Amino acid sequence: MDAITVNHLRRLYKSTDGIIKRTTKEVVAVEDVSFEIRQGELFGLLGPNGAGKTTSVKMLTTLLIPSGGSATILGLDVVKDANKVRPRIGFIFGGERGLYWRLSGLDNLRYFASLYYVDEATSKKRIPELLEIVGLKGREREKVEGYSRGMRQRLHIARALLHDPEVLFLDEPTMGLDPVGARELRTTVKNLQSANKTILLTTHYMFEADALCQRIAVINKGKIVALDTPEKLKENVQDLSVVEVELYGIPQEVIERIKALDFVVEVSIENRDQRQVMQVHTPKGPEAIPVLVEHLNGLRIGRIITREPTLEDAYVRLVGGAEQ
Repeated sequence: MDAITVNHLRRLYKSTDGIIKRTTKEVVAVEDVSFEIRQGELFGLLGPNGAGKTTSVKMLTTLLIPSGGSATILGLDVVKDANKVRPRIGFIFGGERGLYWRLSGLDNLRYFASLYYVDEATSKKRIPELLEIVGLKGREREKVEGYSRGMRQRLHIARALLHDPEVLFLDEPTMGLDPVGARELRTTVKNLQSANKTILLTTHYMFEADALCQRIAVINKGKIVALDTPEKLKENVQDLSVVEVELYGIPQEVIERIKALDFVVEVSIENRDQRQVMQVHTPKGPEAIPVLVEHLNGLRIGRIITREPTLEDAYVRLVGGAEQ
């Protein structure tokens, strides 16, 4: 039996516009989402902001009722059996909400253990184990207000594990973390998956999905546009090379001119400090460089490199260059 089964899940919202003459329209947040997650699998839901990742997770964690379709967690329907589903799942979201800052990390865990109906003998044993797992042992008596964002997020994970759930939902857990904190959190997530927890991770960081997930579903505009292993997804762009051109300002009309070239498949622009890096996907590889330089004549150009495509490049092709 799969840990999670999702069939044609759908969610609509009603939006009201106007002041004098008010009109109501339906907004589709999730249109048609289907996938299965095996027990013990670390599964990624990857997509740009607004693609439907968080809405999907809220339906699976019983926080939202689907407008259509169905989903089961460990064989239990998320609508009909919601009260049976909740004790068997844990939900960790990005950001800093959900903790009491004036309490210590230890007191937070004791409080939430009581809310989860974890008996005192079990919580006394489990809390030190969880503090060890998330790397907060020795800091548990400090107030949460003195924790870094990464430490607070790791405390979130410990809180979600108090009742020993079988399935974990991580909704963009590294959002807003510095590189060191994000790396530590990813290590914690890997350790959890090694302990045979089933994990659904939502993210819009391609490198994070590539490093952690066994399979990835790419969602865009409420629909799954691809589902496979990171390696298989990369095969979708093996016919291309990527030419990266470092620039110091590029007009939009020049970008459009390059996009119109017959050997160019996709163009994306990435801002890095005071620079811009134009990434050109093309089957021509290094042979494309002279033509690109000719079209960039008059602009200040830094280094130019050619590289093999990555999961990020596959993602750009799948979602059509949607902003993250």
